[in-house]
Amino acid sequence: MTESAKDPSQDPVPEGGAHANGDVAGEGAADQAVPSPGAEGQSTEGQSTEGQPEADSGLDSGFESGADELTVTKMELEERTLDLQRLQAEFLNYKRRVDRDRELIRENATYQALSPITEVLDNIDRAREHGPLDEGFRAVAEQLERVVAGQGLVRFGAPGDAFDPNVHDALSHMGEDAEVSVTTVKVVAKGGYRIGERVVRAAQVLVVDPAGSGAPSSEGESDQATEQNPPE
Repeated sequence: MTESAKDPSQDPVPEGGAHANGDVAGEGAADQAVPSPGAEGQSTEGQSTEGQPEADSGLDSGFESGADELTVTKMELEERTLDLQRLQAEFLNYKRRVDRDRELIRENATYQALSPITEVLDNIDRAREHGPLDEGFRAVAEQLERVVAGQGLVRFGAPGDAFDPNVHDALSHMGEDAEVSVTTVKVVAKGGYRIGERVVRAAQVLVVDPAGSGAPSSEGESDQATEQNPPE
């Protein structure tokens, strides 16, 4: 048999021939399996871009929820503040009413207690008009006057005062007087008393009118009454 007729498969394998070809093939497969850096970057960027809108949506919803809670809290705080101010105003009004009612009750009680004493004071004034008081009676009279004055009872009404229908009770007109320019108290029959601004009893007085006023005198009034009702 000649050398050309030999089976090629029986030829000895060169050193490193098959293994070298295998290594080259393996390296090519590895190169195909490993992705390129550009492909990795594109894939990562695509994933991050797709996930970003979902994260932003969650932040926006959380921010809106916190803003709503803050708004509700502020509204509740304003309501509570208004309620507190209203309660404070109602309490102040209640306190004023209570103080006013308490003062009115005190004045009414003082009025009821001192009103009958005015008659006793009138008797003391009449006794003084007749002369000096005895030492013992004078001490009692002065003490009584101090006590009622301490309770707020004040005497008013004196000759020469301008006539005031709110505090004076005119018993009669005594004619005209050129020395006065308005209706004036001439004689005090009974003094008036008041507690604060409240009149306990009006002063009973006789008054005169200014000259030229045409006011009838007490004598003219008596004559006119006699003409209207002649004696039988």
